[in-house]
Amino acid sequence: MSYNELTPPPDYRNDTVLPLPPEVKASAWAVDAACSGNPGRMEYQGIDLATGAQVFHFGPMHGTNNIGEFLAIVHALALMEQRGIRDKVIYSDSYNAILWVNKKKCKTTLERTPQTEPLYQIIARAENWLHTHPIQTPIIKWETKQWGEIPADFGRKK
Repeated sequence: MSYNELTPPPDYRNDTVLPLPPEVKASAWAVDAACSGNPGRMEYQGIDLATGAQVFHFGPMHGTNNIGEFLAIVHALALMEQRGIRDKVIYSDSYNAILWVNKKKCKTTLERTPQTEPLYQIIARAENWLHTHPIQTPIIKWETKQWGEIPADFGRKK
């Protein structure tokens, strides 16, 4: 079952408009990135799991999927802090991005060129934010094999 299909949640699930698995908290944002080519045109977004609404979107710009996944988590953390949101969690399907955020370092191998320099500036800002703000929001790995695609997925897989 894909959680990107427009099917209502079960009757007992009144905390969300999405068909979420029972073990997934609806008081959460899901983040994901998409990249056409790797590297290529990269973008990312965050979706509120209670409402299904897009909370933020960034891109496209030249980058990689892993960078997009990393930046999506940091974007969600910063936005939650800015808005004073303390009662939500973040779901990401990227083990690497979660690890990078926890280590406060984007461990990309993307070549630094004039084309990628704007993205490297954004990465530096994200890393600086991580070093200057304590992470208090839980970041949970979305289990795609058990739960299907993360609701923030762009739906472009073939």
